[in-house]
Amino acid sequence: MSIPLAQPVKSKLLVLVLILLSGALGACGEAPGAPVLKVGGIPDQDASRLARRYQGFADYLSRELGVPVQYVPSVDYAAVVTAFTQGDLQLAFFGGLTGVQARLQTPGARAIAQREHDARFHSKFIVRSGLVMDSLEDLKAQASGLTMTFGSESSTSGHLMPRHFLAEAGIDADRDFRSLPNFSGSHDLTWQLIESGSFDVGALNEDVWNRAVRAGRADTEKVREFYTTPDFFDYNWTARPELDQVYGPGFTGEIQRALLKLNPRDHGDILDLFSTQRFIESDSSNYRAIEQAARNLGMVK
Repeated sequence: MSIPLAQPVKSKLLVLVLILLSGALGACGEAPGAPVLKVGGIPDQDASRLARRYQGFADYLSRELGVPVQYVPSVDYAAVVTAFTQGDLQLAFFGGLTGVQARLQTPGARAIAQREHDARFHSKFIVRSGLVMDSLEDLKAQASGLTMTFGSESSTSGHLMPRHFLAEAGIDADRDFRSLPNFSGSHDLTWQLIESGSFDVGALNEDVWNRAVRAGRADTEKVREFYTTPDFFDYNWTARPELDQVYGPGFTGEIQRALLKLNPRDHGDILDLFSTQRFIESDSSNYRAIEQAARNLGMVK
């Protein structure tokens, strides 16, 4: 015959079980009392896709590092740079230009990883399908009668490098079109604005354009690509300089190793949302040409 436990004894046993369970979970997962590692990235496309991308990534990184990791969304490119430089983000997935801006304002910050194809990235120039155009020379000849949209003002593949290559072709984006260029704010919106007829010509990230075409979301009877730029370096993971002091010696290297460990077999969902098969090591020096192009165009002082 069992004797019921008195209520105080039951409560003490419950508390003890919870303490033991908490300790076991802490030993297997996050370090007790570790500060939250906040990660973010430029909002270069559809917000729902970004939320899926970074939530899965944050969960993975938390398991690998044993510290709590939180994704912090941002309203625009400039906000991500500001959050990083002010210490509200410790790790960020930047485009080439925003990475340069963030590192110039945060001495000691450094690029630690990039996607494999970021060493040979491209922009796509797209046009309303009714227009006869197959080169930047054709665009130059017709520019005075056309309207143009870029992506975000701080986008590498949606503004900086397209403007750079336009200038090399003798086209001044602020003077030669029918009106000043528009800024859509994201790559997805750029092709949608061309498809709808709101603008005649646009420039955007090759990954976003190729995915929209493959998925059948972009109507290629209304909008088509007509020019692919030469190679340039683009996206990168950049880490703040104080991470080893806050989380322990070698912590930045642990983040880099966690990034390089991602593989299609075990982490296919995460990598697919980053439009890559793997991350590789990177270095801030890879982005010197991006910095110089930005200085030449007055986008970095």
